[in-house]
Amino acid sequence: MSETAPAAASDAGGSAARPSGSKDTRKGESRGGLFARIALFVRQVVAELKKVVRPTRSELITYTSVVLVFVAVVMAFVTVVDLGIGKLTFWVFGG
Repeated sequence: MSETAPAAASDAGGSAARPSGSKDTRKGESRGGLFARIALFVRQVVAELKKVVRPTRSELITYTSVVLVFVAVVMAFVTVVDLGIGKLTFWVFGG
């Protein structure tokens, strides 16, 4: 890591993004009980899941097609390389 990376990592949730009137939960307030932290986590997960955008049917078909074609191309490439290495090995070591 560079010298600035630890400082940036420690300041990632830092005070620069906080309004000046808000409290710092790490220093002044207690962290709450176990169930309060679990409830907070669940609320944050639900909030993040609400941001998820589902693809339309046509987008889903397009994405699936692209993935299947890509996998087929990679399989063909690996097959050709494997056969080539096999032939080369057979030629070098005889059989």
